[in-house]
Amino acid sequence: MTVDLVIRGGTVLDGTGGDGFRADVAIARGRIDALGALGRVDADELDATGLIVAPGFVDVHSHSDYTLLVDPRAVSAIHQGVTLEVVGNCGHGCFPIRDPRLARSAIYGYSDSVPLTWRTHGEYLDRMEEASPAVNVLSLVPNGQLRLATVGLRDGPAGPAELTAMRGLLERALDEGAWGLSTGLEYAAEAGATAEEVEALCAVVAHRGALYATHTRDRDAGAANAVGEAVLTAERAGVRLQVSHLIPRGGLADGRRCVEVVDAARGRGLDVAFDMHTRLFGFTFLAAALPAEAVEADAYGLAELLRDPSARERLKRHRGILDAGRDWERVVLLDDELWPEYARRDVASIAAERGQEPLDAVYDLLLADTAHPNRLMVLIHCHTEEQQREAFTHPLSMPGSDATTLAPDGPLAASVFHGAYSWAAWYYRYLVRDTGLLSPGEAVSRLTRVPAERLGLRDRGVLRPGAWADVAVFDGDGFGERATTFAPGELAVGMRHVVVNGRVTLRDGALTGTRAGAVLRRGSAGVG
Repeated sequence: MTVDLVIRGGTVLDGTGGDGFRADVAIARGRIDALGALGRVDADELDATGLIVAPGFVDVHSHSDYTLLVDPRAVSAIHQGVTLEVVGNCGHGCFPIRDPRLARSAIYGYSDSVPLTWRTHGEYLDRMEEASPAVNVLSLVPNGQLRLATVGLRDGPAGPAELTAMRGLLERALDEGAWGLSTGLEYAAEAGATAEEVEALCAVVAHRGALYATHTRDRDAGAANAVGEAVLTAERAGVRLQVSHLIPRGGLADGRRCVEVVDAARGRGLDVAFDMHTRLFGFTFLAAALPAEAVEADAYGLAELLRDPSARERLKRHRGILDAGRDWERVVLLDDELWPEYARRDVASIAAERGQEPLDAVYDLLLADTAHPNRLMVLIHCHTEEQQREAFTHPLSMPGSDATTLAPDGPLAASVFHGAYSWAAWYYRYLVRDTGLLSPGEAVSRLTRVPAERLGLRDRGVLRPGAWADVAVFDGDGFGERATTFAPGELAVGMRHVVVNGRVTLRDGALTGTRAGAVLRRGSAGVG
C-alpha cells in the first residue's frame, strides 16, 4: 500500500450519522484511500487513540469573505475542526464591485488592509487562491453587492434595466463557479428589493440547479410572514431554499411559527432547510440602525446628517435589523475604546443616563467616528435555550458560525466576532455531552455530511474511499469552547489533529503552518 498519511487507532464517525467504529484511515494524494485495520505502512502517522475521527466540519453560514484574505490561517476555525467555509451569506460579500467605497458597507470585517482590487466573482476567487487559505472556500453571490453595483443605496426596487444588469452579473458569477445566491433583505442595501425582484434573480439560480439562501426581510414580530415570503419566492422560482438563522428575535411562539412555515413548505414538496447560529444573541454594527441615505454618505456627509435635528427625525422612521421591536434594553454595546464608559451596557440605560431618546444616543455614539461607522458593534439578546434546543434537534436544521474566521495573533488579533472561536465546539459540547439531544454520530453528521449534501458537494463531508481527505480528530469528552460573551476570542479546546485535502494543518493541537485549502468553483472538474 502506497499512502501519504495514516490516522491510527481512532473511533470513526464517518458523517453518515451512525455509530462509531474502530478503524485506521489511510490517505493518499489528498483523498481517503482506505478505512480499516491497516498494517504497517511507510507513511506519516497521526495517533488517534481514544479520539474521534470525523470528516472536517462544514461552516454552511460563514462571513469570512474578507478576513480569509487578511489572515488566511483561519486559526479560529481550524482549532474547531472546520475545513470548509461557505461565504457570501446574508447578501454580504466581496463581489461584484463597481464602487469600492460603497461596497465596503456589505463586507463583514472590512479594514482597508486588503485593497478591493478585483471586481468579479472569478477575480475574487483568484485573489482568494493567491492568499492560500487553510480551509476550503466556496461562495454564494451576495445580493447586497448586486444591488450596490447597479441600484446603489437607493431605497426602492430595481428598475427594468437595473434588474437586467443584476441578472447578468448573477449569471456571470454562476458561470464562474458560484454556488447560489444569498439575500439579506433586512439590511439597508436590500430593503428596497421587492419579492418580484428577488424571484427574478432566483429564477436564474433555479435554472442552474443552485441554492438560494436568505436572511429574511423581518426577523422580529413579522418573522413568520417573512419566512412565508421566502418560501413563496422559492416555490414560484422553482429554486432550492436555505433559510439562514431561521429562529427570529421574538419569543418561542414566533420561532415555532417560522418552523411551521418551513415544515409546511417541505410537506408541499419544496426543497427547503435551514441553519442556525449558536449564540443566544444577534451580533451586528451599531450603524445598522441607519437607513440607506446615511450608509451611502461619506464621513462628512454622515456627520452632517447626524448633527441635523430635522434629519434625525427622518432617520428615526427607519425600521431595520437593529429595530429589535424598539426594545433597546436588548441591545448591548460591546467593548470599544471610543466609548469605554458605555461598554457592556444596553442602549436604553446609556440613553437614560444621557437624558436622550435611544436613537439620539445611538446617533451621538456614531458621531464619534463617522469615518468608520462600522466600528461600534452591538449584540441583541433575542433567543432562549429552549429555542436553541428545538431548532438544533429539528431534522431540517444544521449549525453555522454566522461569523468570520479570526486569530488571536497577527493582523486580526484585535478583531471580534462572536461565534468565530466557539460555534462548532459549543454545538458538539452542548448537544452531545450536556443535553444528550444528539448522539455523537448525529451531531457530526449535521456538521459535515448534511451541509455538504445541501450544497451539492459529492465528495466532502464523509469519510469513505475516494472522498477528499478533510478530517477532524478530537477528544469527544473534551472538545468544547472557552470563549464567552465578553471574552469571545479564546481558542476552542479538544481538537487534536486537522487534515485539509490530505495535508496536516493541526498536529497535536498546534498549527503546522501548512495551508492546503482549495477554492471550490461549482461545475469545475471533480467539484459539485
